[in-house]
Amino acid sequence: MLSKSSLCAIAAAAVLCDGAAAAVAGGKHDACRKTTVAVLGGGMAGITAAQALHNSSISDFVIIEHQGQVGGRAHHTTFGKQKDGSPYTIELGANWIQGLGKPGGPENPVWTFSKKYKLKNTFSNYSSILTYNETGLADFSHLLDVYETAADEMNVEAGRLLAENQQDQSARSGLSLAGWNPKHSDMAAQAVEYWSWDWETAFPPEQSSMIFGAAGDNLTFNQFSDENNLVVDPRGYSAIIDGEAATFLKKDDKRLLLNTKVVNVSHSDHGVTVHNADGSCVSAAYAICTFSLGVLQNDVVSWEPALPLWKETSIQKFGMGTYTKIFFQFNETFWPADTQYFLYASPTQRGYWALWQSLSTPGFLPGSNIIFATVTNDESYRIEQLTDEEAKREGLAVLRRMFPDRHVPEPVAFTYPRWTKTEWSYGSYSNWPVGTTLEMHQNLRANVGRLWFAGEATSAEYFGFLHGAWFEGREAGEQIAGLLQNRCVTIYNGTKTCGARPHYADLHGTSPLQHYNLLNGWATSSFYASKRKREM
Repeated sequence: MLSKSSLCAIAAAAVLCDGAAAAVAGGKHDACRKTTVAVLGGGMAGITAAQALHNSSISDFVIIEHQGQVGGRAHHTTFGKQKDGSPYTIELGANWIQGLGKPGGPENPVWTFSKKYKLKNTFSNYSSILTYNETGLADFSHLLDVYETAADEMNVEAGRLLAENQQDQSARSGLSLAGWNPKHSDMAAQAVEYWSWDWETAFPPEQSSMIFGAAGDNLTFNQFSDENNLVVDPRGYSAIIDGEAATFLKKDDKRLLLNTKVVNVSHSDHGVTVHNADGSCVSAAYAICTFSLGVLQNDVVSWEPALPLWKETSIQKFGMGTYTKIFFQFNETFWPADTQYFLYASPTQRGYWALWQSLSTPGFLPGSNIIFATVTNDESYRIEQLTDEEAKREGLAVLRRMFPDRHVPEPVAFTYPRWTKTEWSYGSYSNWPVGTTLEMHQNLRANVGRLWFAGEATSAEYFGFLHGAWFEGREAGEQIAGLLQNRCVTIYNGTKTCGARPHYADLHGTSPLQHYNLLNGWATSSFYASKRKREM
């Protein structure tokens, strides 16, 4: 731990030496709580950033969290009833451990934590799927292989475009050029595409970058493994975040401010002051903002002075997807109990209640009689406007079409989140749109003076993944520790970084290949791998 005298000696921290631990932004907020680093948000990135500070002997930090617990979008709730009357635990947000690890190779840190904390999880078998339309069971599963063949070809082309620094295009054009171009009236093919693309990115192919849409998954599943495990732990997925937080935070630790809503952040060359809705404020030498991209895009927090145009532009250029799971519990399992997934092709609307998953299947929550549907993007937005009763009626009507020979009763429990209306999230996870460049994304990662940023959205390689939030939180915490201790930081494979992160005042149509480096958040050279799922 740094001594008071050591902290006072660090000019970069602008620390006051009259008993306060950190600088007051602008020197005007003497009534605020003083700290060296303010961490805004207690999700995976925020907790990991604070842990990195702690591991660098910097214990003078404050974590400010909107919710009453840590975990962020690894968010669960209780649902329905078990036979003994106790409720089940379901994940409303992050749900899968994606890309576990290879023997002798790198391991996904989330998988490492899941083993450390004995998180209950089960392999998701994407070949365990049945296909349906409005008449009931209808086998169009052969289209899954047709799509995958085209997607593999598109991924190879995406790698070539990246390596040769050529212009990005939409995933729609990439798939079409690879031979997958279904007619709008081919609803079976539209359902397959929804399963294969939208379910992963929470955006349609027209709105997704071909290069980075392919790279985002490949860089995870090529490095680690092609396995996806669904978390079904009664403690919730956030148990791993709770566990890591407990390695450096004591019970009722005064450095963790729960149920505290940030409304204003003032920042200068001397520090950062955070104003909260309850009238409190925290002044720090540095701040790490781990707010979701959705929060940043929705002007939930005001900035003084306003963020520079290059920063605001980067925030608005990226997409915040919405991924909604809609849960039903029945008094029986009327669907095939040995099948994990059910794909429905609506006769009129792409993505309409298209994806269903059983939790009553062995290895998950057997005997629970729980099944859930997943909708994304426009369907998420539409269903969020419905009442629970209206949404329940729609889902039941689809189930009754899928299983016309079975009695589909009223559910005994029903729930779903409204992520775009959740003020600490405003969406589920980020996506890179068409025409994205690494330089553009680096502006999302780059600090604004003493104000730093971290989270899944700031991860160039693992955006949308929980492990992306972990890598970014760790790096931001380590880099700020380096600034406070006047030293360079080794961020990956012996590469050192000193001082602020770079940003680009002028953006170009492509990023030169030499910019795919560690300083811009691109640590991995591997690109090619078979495409797999990313879900919440």
